[in-house]
Amino acid sequence: MIFLFGPTGVGKTALLKRLFSTNYSVINADSKQIYRHLDIGSAKPSLELMEQIPHYLIDIKEPHEPFSVGEFVKLADEACREIEGQNRIPIVCGGTAYYFKHFYYGLPTSPKSNPAIRKLIAQRVDEKGLEWAHDELKRIDPPSAEKIHPADRYRLTRALEVYEETGKPLSSFTLPTQARQGIEPLIIGLTRAKEELQRRIEERVEEMFEAGLEEEIERLLAAGAQKEWPAMQGIGYREFFVAQEDSTMGRQEIANLIVRNSRRYAKRQMTFFKSLPNVNWVHPDDEETINTLLKREGNS
Repeated sequence: MIFLFGPTGVGKTALLKRLFSTNYSVINADSKQIYRHLDIGSAKPSLELMEQIPHYLIDIKEPHEPFSVGEFVKLADEACREIEGQNRIPIVCGGTAYYFKHFYYGLPTSPKSNPAIRKLIAQRVDEKGLEWAHDELKRIDPPSAEKIHPADRYRLTRALEVYEETGKPLSSFTLPTQARQGIEPLIIGLTRAKEELQRRIEERVEEMFEAGLEEEIERLLAAGAQKEWPAMQGIGYREFFVAQEDSTMGRQEIANLIVRNSRRYAKRQMTFFKSLPNVNWVHPDDEETINTLLKREGNS
């Protein structure tokens, strides 16, 4: 098994095309690519690439449906078993850091979701807004508030739900410190110089607009998309809802906001990824080192 991760815009998909075209299958670990109809803003792999390399956990949810990290771990486990049964090598690939963390260590000991309490908290968040939810979490659970983005409705609601039900902050529930049984991946982290990554993010956002990002948003809105939907919380989508409430924002202002948010997100991603053990950090263009790692671990 291989973990292949890195910040947004680092070049994960291009590396898949170059080095992993045979004997491999990909398990998507990107929280936006889970969703149907989010193609351009999520930088979803092309149909051509998905025909070349089988992909799992792509287009499995509708934009209004929540998707928990627990669901990810369950489905990724099932995909691994299926891939290995085909005598292929699974690559867990993406940029959603907490997917990797929980797939590696397992889930924390926090209680299962209580539907009644969850509904109550969701109503409060709807009435008072995400800013209130994040401020409330700062008050009761500063460590969790530090980790959860103010626009991440699902995780904010979950953290407030746990506190409402138990009287304890989510951060007080422990995460296992050892890898789950049978999880022994070769971990490859992709990295670039800060200036190089920032330039690539800017170019990537421009390419998304040229590819029809605005039209994709229009189709989603015509289908009834709401800013509260889980899929609309992602960078590349939520900025259009900000623009709906600010008449001074045009195409360039939206693009600039996506670039700014993407750069900030890339920084948070790297902080999270560096907390994982045994990461082999390489530049995406250093194919010699990557091939050496694959051969050494018997993954080639």
